[in-house]
Amino acid sequence: MSLLPRFLTDKTGATAIEYSLLGTLIAVAIIAGVGATGERLDWLWSNNNSEIVKALNKN
Repeated sequence: MSLLPRFLTDKTGATAIEYSLLGTLIAVAIIAGVGATGERLDWLWSNNNSEIVKALNKN
């Protein structure tokens, strides 16, 4: 059997490709979640900083 037909009928790499696609989707979800959490934390800390500045300026 020549190389090309044997390559086209070989299904052993299909599982590895499926797992790599699944891993990629999980990585994208984690990156999106971390980005959203980072933005919320940035807002939280900037809001606390402005409240502290207001409190210190009242005295």
